[in-house]
Amino acid sequence: MKKKIPPKIGYYLAGFADGEGSFNVSFRPRPDYKHRWKVSACFNVSQKDTVILALYKRWLGCGTLRGRQDGVWYYEVNNLNAICENVIPFFKEFGFLSAKKKRDFAKFQQIVDIIVSGEHLKKDGAQKILEIRKDMNDGGKRKYSRSQIEESSETIR
Repeated sequence: MKKKIPPKIGYYLAGFADGEGSFNVSFRPRPDYKHRWKVSACFNVSQKDTVILALYKRWLGCGTLRGRQDGVWYYEVNNLNAICENVIPFFKEFGFLSAKKKRDFAKFQQIVDIIVSGEHLKKDGAQKILEIRKDMNDGGKRKYSRSQIEESSETIR
């Protein structure tokens, strides 16, 4: 983290993210990649009002704000360096109260470590990420199923 965040702001933003934030790991098909999938880590918060989202951008010093057609705004960080240098240290410092968000954040950190190490570029690493993320965000909806990812990775071997 670049700047010292006042505790009052830090705990407010952490509490807000505890209820409204999400840590996500996605697999996107990339036929030009050796292992056919790009693995991306992302932290986001969505809200109709941009005021709180702008606080994240200001105090975390990274990320983007973008609007949807339905009037909902997103603050999102999907740059791996920003996640490692800003997002993870912020939530390590200010934390969460809910067990669910603590669990998701711990899993997110594990996955980011795998990506940073380059292990995600190997079949075993990708499978490890799929296993870790399966329970994140209560299973969440996935664009590509685990079997789709594993099967298309097999075809290149």
